[in-house]
Amino acid sequence: MQQLKEFKTNSGELILYAGKPNFDKLEQLSLGAGDSWHSSFEQGYKNAFPELVYQTATFFWYLNDFDNLDACVSWRVNPNAFAVRKSVWETLNGFNKDYKNPQIQALDFGYNALRNSGAVLLYVRGLFEEAKKDEINITAKDRYTFFIKNFKLEHAIFMWYRKGFWKRKEGQAFFDAKKHFRKTDSKPTIKPRILNPIQGNPTVSYIIPTMMRQDYTLQLLQDLANQSFPPTQVVLVDATPENQRDASLYAAKEYPFELVLKWQQTKGSCRARNEAIDLCTGDYIVFGDDDIRIPADFIENHIRFLQTYNTGACNGLDIRADHQKQDLNDLESKLTKLGSKRWVCGSTQMFSNANSCVKRALVNQVKGNDINFDGGYGEDSDFGLSLSKIGVVVMHNPFSVNLHLKPPAGGYRFWGTEAKVIGKKRKAQPWELDTPVTFIKPVPSPTILYGMVKHFTPKQVNEYRYKYFFLFLFKGPKISFLYRLLKIPYKQLQFNKSLFYAKKLKDLGKRTS
Repeated sequence: MQQLKEFKTNSGELILYAGKPNFDKLEQLSLGAGDSWHSSFEQGYKNAFPELVYQTATFFWYLNDFDNLDACVSWRVNPNAFAVRKSVWETLNGFNKDYKNPQIQALDFGYNALRNSGAVLLYVRGLFEEAKKDEINITAKDRYTFFIKNFKLEHAIFMWYRKGFWKRKEGQAFFDAKKHFRKTDSKPTIKPRILNPIQGNPTVSYIIPTMMRQDYTLQLLQDLANQSFPPTQVVLVDATPENQRDASLYAAKEYPFELVLKWQQTKGSCRARNEAIDLCTGDYIVFGDDDIRIPADFIENHIRFLQTYNTGACNGLDIRADHQKQDLNDLESKLTKLGSKRWVCGSTQMFSNANSCVKRALVNQVKGNDINFDGGYGEDSDFGLSLSKIGVVVMHNPFSVNLHLKPPAGGYRFWGTEAKVIGKKRKAQPWELDTPVTFIKPVPSPTILYGMVKHFTPKQVNEYRYKYFFLFLFKGPKISFLYRLLKIPYKQLQFNKSLFYAKKLKDLGKRTS
């Protein structure tokens, strides 16, 4: 690879680059969330290194590059045409010289920067104008070296199994890489930026869906009343059955925000959030669960974070309580114990409706939550990934922290507990549509598989299937291996049943009401 050159922005920051970037665009990009930029899609790198599926299956948002966008998150860096903040390049120690091929050097750099080091890597159409399309040439040895250096050995073995144990070339490459390399556990991380003060007068709507947890909801409302930057509006959608609710509780106190209360007549947390979204008026929407505690700077730090990074959505830091009686003092102790591990930003790889902040215009653009997930799991990830697929840089925000109490009773999962029942006593779940479950319980969750078939290719879903059964067979105790082997035919029936429902949901398409 050629020597990187330097570009100095108007703010005095140094950007390193290879190739011929548009410097006016680079100047503008330096003001945003990105740490590194490229135009690799047009240069032959779009969806390069598809073998990553053998490690991540369908559990990495950025496995596939997104289509028809002028800018989006992508770790697939072209070594001959990219730009990077000099401070980031030095923190991450540049390209890894263990690889001889600059293409795999760049892919390894981009992947680790995004997935492990808290960097934001962006594809930007037209930043580099070169029309040359590279031929991507990654050898089997490079593949196995990448896997062994970055993942547990079992993932490299699984790739060898999927490529063919009988192929001599694959075996030689595996053992050669295994002989010379080991997994690198320690990865450098990019320090968060210093947050700017809030600019202007943004308004915030806070959404709380709740069910049979009025005491926890009142506790959260008090935390919201104590905010240093309070919401202008709190929209509360309560699905507590009429015979179990106290309608006077929410009116018993005055709050420094407009409290909008709606008693939910429909079923499901996705429907609840969509009904709340329709009532929101703020510039930003903060999504929260009913069983969390939040410190006084929670909302302020969400807005400061999004404004500092110049992006439209972020996912906060969710800390699990040891028990539901813990409070904000316990949260502070947990954060102290977490130490420097807390401070990782970058492109988020998950999304939580318990703690997230999104510009309302973007929420409306993706048309809210997909109610096909009601009665199951996976709606959070679907919502976050849907934002990424329209070009939003969804970031992880370690400054806005909540304590998640997770009480044993109440909440929207109450409706979903029937999913564990089979036979005539079972109450149908929303995802069963017109085909009720009988005596074969679908496993894994049909809504989890629905998220996979919705966002990933059939081949990738099939690779998930292979890995699912591979892990089922070989990850358990050796003494019960024969039992697991005999159970495989029934597990296949369960998987097929789950996939049946997932495909029916996909055929329906996204629904919001």
